[in-house]
Amino acid sequence: MRGYFGVGIYHTKTEVNVGTLYRSAYQLGAAFVFTIGRRYKPKASDTYKTTRHIPLYHYKDFNQFQENRPVGAELVGIEMAERAQHIPGFVHPQRAIYLLGAEDHGLPPEISSKCQHLVMLNGGSFNVAVAGSIVMYDRKPSPKGAAA
Repeated sequence: MRGYFGVGIYHTKTEVNVGTLYRSAYQLGAAFVFTIGRRYKPKASDTYKTTRHIPLYHYKDFNQFQENRPVGAELVGIEMAERAQHIPGFVHPQRAIYLLGAEDHGLPPEISSKCQHLVMLNGGSFNVAVAGSIVMYDRKPSPKGAAA
């Protein structure tokens, strides 16, 4: 598959969700994982030793993230919002960064407004690590010869 994707959480509330998302990202082919606004220590429960296989970046705030995100990657917010498209039928960008909000507050409007796309899952509110895992699983390989 051409392209790449990364996934991260904005102001995550628990390191357990970061660890679960990190493991899913590794298993589902993400190029990187990140957090914005929170730092945490790696958990001993990481049996895959994920930090050896996929980078984890920490950004102190959204501005630092924006300054350092890959050029040309589209920001896809995962959020229940009026302008959000339901995940079935969503065409994932070839180069994507998936951004999830905090477990208790989601993505604030000033952050979701910076996303090129907003998608939501059918069925209501999911745990942040579960939502991220579902979105990564839904990502389909780009057809051969697809435009960059």
